[in-house]
Amino acid sequence: MAYNSYGSLLSPGRIGSMTLRNRMIVTAMGVSFAEEDGSWGDRIRAYHARQAQGGVGLINTGATGISWPVGGVQPRQLAISDDRFLPGIAATVEAVHRHGAKLSVQLHHAGPNSIIDMLEGRPVDVPSQPKLVGSGYMNVMFPEEIALSGFGRVKSVNFREMSHDHIKVVVEQFAAAADRAKRAGVDGVEIHGGHGYIISSFLSAATNRREDDYGGPLENRARLMIEVIKAVRAAVGSDYPVWIKLDTREVDRPGGITIEDTVATARLAEAAGVDAITASAYHGNDGGKLDSGSHTPFTPGINLPFAGQIRAAVNIPVIASGRIEPEVGDAAIRDGKADFIAMGRKILADPDLPAKLARGQATDIRPCIYCNTCISAIFTSGSSRCAVNPELGFEYLDGLAVPQDARHVVVVGGGPGGMEAARRLSAKGHRVTLVEASEHLGGTLRFAALAYEPNERLLNWLRDAVEEAPIDVRLRTTATVEMLHGLAPDLIIVATGARRDMPVFPGSDLPHVFSGDGLRALMLGESNPELERKTGLGTRIVSKIAATVGISANIDLVRQATRTWMPLGANIVIIGGELVGLELAEFLMERGRKVDVVDESAVFGAGLQILRRVWVLDELEKHGVSLHRSASDIRVTNEAVCFVDRDGNMRTLPADHVIVARGATGDTALADAIRAANMDLRVIGDALGVGYIEGAMHGASAAVRDL
Repeated sequence: MAYNSYGSLLSPGRIGSMTLRNRMIVTAMGVSFAEEDGSWGDRIRAYHARQAQGGVGLINTGATGISWPVGGVQPRQLAISDDRFLPGIAATVEAVHRHGAKLSVQLHHAGPNSIIDMLEGRPVDVPSQPKLVGSGYMNVMFPEEIALSGFGRVKSVNFREMSHDHIKVVVEQFAAAADRAKRAGVDGVEIHGGHGYIISSFLSAATNRREDDYGGPLENRARLMIEVIKAVRAAVGSDYPVWIKLDTREVDRPGGITIEDTVATARLAEAAGVDAITASAYHGNDGGKLDSGSHTPFTPGINLPFAGQIRAAVNIPVIASGRIEPEVGDAAIRDGKADFIAMGRKILADPDLPAKLARGQATDIRPCIYCNTCISAIFTSGSSRCAVNPELGFEYLDGLAVPQDARHVVVVGGGPGGMEAARRLSAKGHRVTLVEASEHLGGTLRFAALAYEPNERLLNWLRDAVEEAPIDVRLRTTATVEMLHGLAPDLIIVATGARRDMPVFPGSDLPHVFSGDGLRALMLGESNPELERKTGLGTRIVSKIAATVGISANIDLVRQATRTWMPLGANIVIIGGELVGLELAEFLMERGRKVDVVDESAVFGAGLQILRRVWVLDELEKHGVSLHRSASDIRVTNEAVCFVDRDGNMRTLPADHVIVARGATGDTALADAIRAANMDLRVIGDALGVGYIEGAMHGASAAVRDL
């Protein structure tokens, strides 16, 4: 992709009296890096300092409790509800300022979504008694995830309709928190007025059915928002930057907030004294795509047109958010559709993104693959982590690294774990030899990139990094103990991946039944005994020609070509409802195949992070892919897949081809042989058991760090 100069994105900007060095903002993300008591310790300070070092203009903290623990939304949430938090806040401000960025605090009260109040048995503040609906997340979570989830541990909820006196208290808490922020040296505050939290719940006609001055017409539903803005403004003065986050709309929530509502609300907020509007979105809570279709969207730039409508209606800056790639954000600013771009997941993946854009090194940016590991971790009461950036959340440990003597390290396996290990080793000054049995670097990531395009960005980034480093890459080379001994390494890192045997079941040996490895070989022109045995000569010739002329080496070209022709029939049954099976179903569905997925599991999507899982399952079902859960007695005939469904009925699905997307297990055979030869080694990635991209990247990082 050709990148422009990003002149608009890199230009200075102003929010009220605050000048920022560029138009990139770290959006507010609740990462659960605070201390247990809500205080600001080493972990949150180093996390934000690292972002500042990466060149961003403004860092907005995640939801920061104005009345913590009351109104809390997650464990280890930042707090600003008492003066005892000031020293930690001031230290974080100083760390951010040291690198030239500004720091703002998002003032937050969860209202109806206060999971901490629910868990600790306190009343939960609401504008009016809610109409209870089920949580769509519970339907896609595994029992072990539900057990860790806050909502899964809630026994009962006491919703408390707020009185006028209680509303006054909350308004005063917002103002007091803003005053603390200013006294701690924070550069500005964002009032959280979205995402179903306290202010948003008053703004929405779907959740606010009051009949007093705080309910009914929009101007009444906006009364709490206006009172908060005015109280905050009175507490901090006229020249202190204050802005508000608003939902541009509530997705899949009948009677909820619309863009027309938000345009009017934004005008009211401007009149009340805010300096900017952050445009986000919210969702219904009972099903559909949930967060993945609103404030943490999978669809690129989905919220940007709505931000543009607000921008046209107000005379203050608008901050746009929601998977906006740098070139898209630059154009939006240039065209007057937004003034700032708030980035979340992509900054977690590479905090140096702004600096790399400024240096003209856009292709060096470590790509976010939008797997939503970062936010999904919060759903199980954990702290955020990143699949492609193992350092996220552990920046405070960087100073503990011990310098290493240069060594000769042989890395066996050129998949994501092997490439990442080789890249990191070389960057530390070690001499690296990378041995890969196939003709291409990438391993199973190549096929994963074919099925899911964001993975291709990571594949290209890793491959480019390896090719540009002084690494001795040996393709078409099978590692043996004798060969490795001849290389005389100080250490061997084994990253050979998993073994993917075809599970044995009735019909698994039929010619139209492919394993995942067989299908990968077919699509990418690789040699495979199963392919030789189960495909016709014509198909093998086409596949081999594609490999010979280099077509199958270009993942994007293969992806486009398969929209026109694939050697697969119209009806495909996938046996296996985990990550590989579901992403493959999505890939085949988009290419006009009738797809059924069958598995013994009652919940599909193992290996997919919760928020990505929500998106994929919803997309598949909406596009006609049938998901057959809790199946038993699965068997394949020449023309069909037969099984007993969860209701005990015998089912028969027509199948031109059957793809078995399961059976992967760790494979330490080579590692065991090396160990038996008394050679020093580390084993990482899927060789230890299937851990997907996150396991590969984190395993590589740990192996290199622990040398």
